[in-house]
Amino acid sequence: MTAHLGLRPHKVLREDRADGTILLRSGYDLPPAERSTGVWLDRWAEAAPDRTFLAERAGAGWRRLSFAQARVEVRRIAGGLLAHGIDGPILILSGNSIDHAVLTLAAQYVGLVTMPVAAQYSLIPAARARLEYVRGLARPGLVYAADDDAFGPALDLFDCPKLVSRVETGRAGTLADLRGAADVDAAHANVGPSTVAKLLLTSGSTSDPKAVVTTHGMMTTNQAQIAVGLPFVQARPPVLVDWLPWNHVFGGSHNFNLVLANGGSLYIDDGTPLPAMFGRTIENLGLVPCTMSFNVPVGFAHLVKAMEADAALREIYFRDLDMIFYAGASLPQDVWSVLERMAMETAGRMPLITSSWGLTETAPAALLQHEPAKGAGMVGVPLPGVTVKLVDDGSGRMDVRVAGQSIFQSYHQNAEKSVEAVDEEGFFITGDAMRFTDPGDMSRGLVFDGRLSEDFKLSTGTWVQAAQLRLDMLAALGPLARDVVVCGAGRDHVGILIFPGPDSATGDVDQGALRCAASRDIRKSMETHAKGTSGSARTVVRALVLADPPDIGSGEVTAKGNINFAKLLARRAALVDRLYDDADPASILL
Repeated sequence: MTAHLGLRPHKVLREDRADGTILLRSGYDLPPAERSTGVWLDRWAEAAPDRTFLAERAGAGWRRLSFAQARVEVRRIAGGLLAHGIDGPILILSGNSIDHAVLTLAAQYVGLVTMPVAAQYSLIPAARARLEYVRGLARPGLVYAADDDAFGPALDLFDCPKLVSRVETGRAGTLADLRGAADVDAAHANVGPSTVAKLLLTSGSTSDPKAVVTTHGMMTTNQAQIAVGLPFVQARPPVLVDWLPWNHVFGGSHNFNLVLANGGSLYIDDGTPLPAMFGRTIENLGLVPCTMSFNVPVGFAHLVKAMEADAALREIYFRDLDMIFYAGASLPQDVWSVLERMAMETAGRMPLITSSWGLTETAPAALLQHEPAKGAGMVGVPLPGVTVKLVDDGSGRMDVRVAGQSIFQSYHQNAEKSVEAVDEEGFFITGDAMRFTDPGDMSRGLVFDGRLSEDFKLSTGTWVQAAQLRLDMLAALGPLARDVVVCGAGRDHVGILIFPGPDSATGDVDQGALRCAASRDIRKSMETHAKGTSGSARTVVRALVLADPPDIGSGEVTAKGNINFAKLLARRAALVDRLYDDADPASILL
């Protein structure tokens, strides 16, 4: 049903070593990659000058920037940056916008470095400490924000030059006034694969974020790799309506460069999968037929509900759709099935529903499921030029390590972590675990099996795979839990701390715990889960509902919205002790 996409079948080469280590490589050759991202911009400004490259909402419609217009603006700003002698990375405080994109491309065009950070670091006072951490790490030479009012207090933290798109308080100069007579062509000619393009912060889910040194070669190689697995991106310029933030590698490198490398159009979605903002995403999707749709599973779940009630939205969404791509977690099978049904009923053909795997350090795609799959969860096979090393970690799972031209070489200002990140052969130690979809057929690819750093042992010595158990419990609890933290290191049994959903957020607050009115429903869900599993490592026997949400200011939640489990457990150690106190009135026991 996806024959129209010209997909290539998986082709995997396997090497088994005497020590049990397995090496996997693609059977396809890696094509040449461009020397820089600026080459892409020049190409499409010549080949398709009037095609929409970037668009953002403006009233009822869109403000558009063609490829030719983008190149003019990029070169103007690049000249201004060179003339001002920027010394240090350009720190970008605000979210996705045309100005954000043009500033980023201008810096990359002439070999300067940008560092985008989560807007909430600047806009949420409690998160300001995270911005101060970034300030010390980056030591920026220039700071940019969308405006100097909302971002004013954050801009005041910096003593370097500042630029904004909208001046309201006079704290900064304007991006529109940035000009200079520097030799842009000469600087552009000197940009090559080893030139640093940007610094991207890791998620910080287990420690303080590290800044990944991301080169032009990492990004251009990754797009060459992706095009081998998804040849339709070169056959038809991709059109995206996308909200994924550019301070993350998925939105800012994978998706943005996918459009730029292939002469596509990126419509910046100013909505998000949050309930209060998803209506805007629905509105945006209803205005533009996209060829590729990227989202997290909860976003697709919201979208399915909206399309069930809106035939016009279904028609526009599926009209030109080549691919549905989920990331961040596995797509629920019921959502997958509804998307398949809607596609066939609406367009009479199937898009590729797929996912991949990678990290900020891998630029990001290292594995890609580029064959049609029958269900969710598979992350695919190595892309050309990537070698995957699978090592038995002693708990029965495979520790994933990778090497290749698209893999990073160092963290910014952190030589110690840079050395610790690779093994004796130079493979990046990802900290993730994988298992084979079918051990007898390498072409079926790999399935993500959690983060090794989140696993722990019970007092019995039994390993608990915390990442997978967390997903299982979220599925079991449904709307009763917004998130859960799996506990039990050194204890006799597994327990969970629950951040309540709207259906369980009422009760009496007791020193950080919530004596939850829905405790009976939570216990029933725990019992149902326990009946479908076996063994102490997979059975949750106690729970405690937390009264307070995770605190971004203290580092309990990362810029991606993920929980920093180590930080949270350390800050709430007293609540973990209460979780294991059978006499505590807030405890929910199986």
